[in-house]
Amino acid sequence: MRIIYLEGLTGSRERLICDLLISVDEVIEEFIEALDKSIVITVFVFSMMIIVDWINILTKGKIKNRLLGKGIKQYVISSFLGSTPGCLGAFMSVSMYVHGMISFGALTGCMIATSGDEAFVMIALFPETALLLFLILFLLGIVLGFLTDRVIRFLRIRVCEECRLQEYHEEKLEKVMSGKPVFSPSRLIMLLVFLSLITLNGLGLLGPREMGAERILFISLSTFLAIMSIFSTDHYLEEHITEHILKKHLWKVFLWTLGALVFVSIAITTLDLENVIKSNLNIVLVLSALVGIIPESGPHMVFTVMYHQGLIPFSILLTSSVVQDGHGMLPLFSHTIRDSILIKIINVIVGLAVGFILYFLGL
Repeated sequence: MRIIYLEGLTGSRERLICDLLISVDEVIEEFIEALDKSIVITVFVFSMMIIVDWINILTKGKIKNRLLGKGIKQYVISSFLGSTPGCLGAFMSVSMYVHGMISFGALTGCMIATSGDEAFVMIALFPETALLLFLILFLLGIVLGFLTDRVIRFLRIRVCEECRLQEYHEEKLEKVMSGKPVFSPSRLIMLLVFLSLITLNGLGLLGPREMGAERILFISLSTFLAIMSIFSTDHYLEEHITEHILKKHLWKVFLWTLGALVFVSIAITTLDLENVIKSNLNIVLVLSALVGIIPESGPHMVFTVMYHQGLIPFSILLTSSVVQDGHGMLPLFSHTIRDSILIKIINVIVGLAVGFILYFLGL
């Protein structure tokens, strides 16, 4: 009906209406494509978060004691914790700092190394570059953490010393999987969701269409999550998956990823975003550092997506990653605002310095 109507339109007003309808169609297509990609990324992120959570459960009884000690060891391990995807490593470092187990510089190195939940999305979008980025952040965390302690000591800047803060959700080693399937309304809903994703992918309606590594990975991870929904223990499902991963992380990852993909896709076609950004890269680099100050995962996703789209160079992605720390800093804000602000200032200085060096080197 609409096609017949458009064929009969003449004149400037009619052409304008036709152009608007075409633009609406393009926006809808871009949104559907972004939604499809966001679902795939979210499945990957969900699986990675569960795997990282498993590792945290299996090692937290041992790794914390081994972090004790001064010298280079605390910078290496705190930076390693920061460079692991998600917020668990950052939370652990904050907990150790406020208990006096690591120095201010070691915590600063951790926050330089961490890139929040965006790390999971980076692995999903550009795994090889993501691993290189994590390695660079890890090394920067070690070096800058060591130097930070020396500088604040030289300048006689007072930081938190005798810190006391309650422990964060620390439990004894527990079972993650039960020996038999467990059924409940919430479990059946989760199972239905992941089985639907597998079915839609099989019909070619969702996710990777061509058979290859990406499609196999999507089906495998969806199957893994379907199994988890039935075989995980009640405690793990309720406390770890539902209360922590789903309610605190995953919905934000999905919405911010979808929003960033839609914004970038539509802006490229309607606002000539590519030329605007490439003619003002130095401003975008500074902007990435300023956005990185926000102590929350999500706003930084725009720079991750822009890098994936080829709109910004590696130097801007690195600047954003150095300055931002997801919400790993939030527990520290509740204890000492002064130290939190000082760490953020250091991160901004380091991020801009490293970013502009790489930018002028053409990277």
